[in-house]
Amino acid sequence: MASNGKTKTRKAVTKRFKKTGTGKLLRRKQGKRHLAECKNRKRKRNLGKVAVVAAADVPRLLKCMPHA
Repeated sequence: MASNGKTKTRKAVTKRFKKTGTGKLLRRKQGKRHLAECKNRKRKRNLGKVAVVAAADVPRLLKCMPHA
């Protein structure tokens, strides 16, 4: 019998996502890094806030970060 060993954490995923105390995953919004001149102030302000990861993506991401 061969064991599969330990599951490694994908470091890129742990840097991009944060797990809350209730188990939700938070992410940064895309679209604020460049070409910001044409976006209005309200839009840029809201792009700076964090968002909750969609429920369909959560199981895949949790598999990538088993020890987080």
